[in-house]
Amino acid sequence: MNIKMVAPCIFGLEGLVGDELREMGAQDVTAENGRVFFCGDANMLARANICSRFSERIYIVVGSFEAHSFEELFQGVKSLDWENWLTEYDEFPVKGYSVNSDLFSVSDCQSIIKKAVVERLKSVYHIDWFEETGAKHQIEFSIIKNQVYMLIDTTGQGLHKRGYRPEANAAPLKETLAAAMAKLSRLRPYHTLYDPMCGSGTILIEGAMLVHNIAPGLHRSFSAERFEQINSAVFDEERDRAKSLETRQSDFAAYGSDIDSASLEIARHNAERAEVSDYIRLGKADVRSFKPVTDRGTVICNPPYGERMMDEKEVSALIKELGRVFPQKHGFSYSIISPSEDFEELFGRRADKRRKLYNGMIKCQLYMYYK
Repeated sequence: MNIKMVAPCIFGLEGLVGDELREMGAQDVTAENGRVFFCGDANMLARANICSRFSERIYIVVGSFEAHSFEELFQGVKSLDWENWLTEYDEFPVKGYSVNSDLFSVSDCQSIIKKAVVERLKSVYHIDWFEETGAKHQIEFSIIKNQVYMLIDTTGQGLHKRGYRPEANAAPLKETLAAAMAKLSRLRPYHTLYDPMCGSGTILIEGAMLVHNIAPGLHRSFSAERFEQINSAVFDEERDRAKSLETRQSDFAAYGSDIDSASLEIARHNAERAEVSDYIRLGKADVRSFKPVTDRGTVICNPPYGERMMDEKEVSALIKELGRVFPQKHGFSYSIISPSEDFEELFGRRADKRRKLYNGMIKCQLYMYYK
């Protein structure tokens, strides 16, 4: 069975998501703003959920069409083959969003889509009432400039929920973004990683998982495992496949420090749950006294932005300090994510490369120094 799917992602990560899906064996990979379309079989669906580091979710694309009126929306939804994915018992709630479209009332769209799906299933199963006591198939719609996409979520909790971080510090970095920062920093199994403001340890953990090819979704479950239309054995097969591709032997080491003892304790527990604690060393220290203990290193960090921690004046002073403690030095690279438009001026030198990324709703730049 060839399934059309889409993986939404943080804006700026479309290229990374496309590349990793191609490496997994996905077909017809096409990137758009904030999402990547691809095709594959049920194994590919399971593989993308288990192995994607940078995607937020994996959806089945039931179909797409243009709609300018509620009648066009109703008819378009009703024409799709919902019976391929919904039994007469399955639960199918509806949610979604509309942007720059004639149909701007989300609640009205929800009720019309629900009614259209019910009408379609009535004609197929010849029943008037759907108990919805079976597996949950979350239907989601996106309407952008009158183009409607009808989707079914196969993931459940977002893919950034790896399972190792039940608690975090006050301003946690999303796991998918931390993994992307490690990838963009070209982290390798022979590198030494530093995060001198490590908080709950997300960058260190994602870095260790990346270089050892540890699948981020290996120890969690997904909605599609309960779908009657997908053989649950494919998820077992793909977990076994992912496990076989791990490379635990390396020279990799990660050093994390923070001024907050509670955050370090959380980081320690998170690393243990992620099964990468053997690679990570943690210690209490102020970033202003940062002194690497190796001749070479890859520094990746997420300093406070002045949103929930520190005020703008304190953030500016900290960036100046980072410029001092992160000097140009042979064998060292630095990747720092920040929304500050004055970052380079405060840091004291222009970045060798910049990458626009979003941390939640905050537009940031990943400033990379490696020369």
